[in-house]
Amino acid sequence: MKKGILLVNLGSPDSPSPKDVKKYLGEFLMDERVIDLPLIARTALVKGIILNTRPKKSAEAYQKIWWDEGSPLIVISQRLQQKIQEQIHVPVELAMRY
Repeated sequence: MKKGILLVNLGSPDSPSPKDVKKYLGEFLMDERVIDLPLIARTALVKGIILNTRPKKSAEAYQKIWWDEGSPLIVISQRLQQKIQEQIHVPVELAMRY
């Protein structure tokens, strides 16, 4: 049996642009474990309201915290992965859910 470590996080948009934030929010909020509503209600809420109103405002917030290297969450997670990998002798991988 092979051993390794998998670091998992929620994820981040590809960029702080409204288009990428909308895509990320759509994937994240349509997860039944995030919004616990029947599919039709969740779809109406997310695609009918949230994705038509929230991406621009959220993109502005992401732009305020975004680093030159990319999403702070992803950059920090990658740094953590590298630090752990330096200390142990099994593979360390990073995965983002959305």
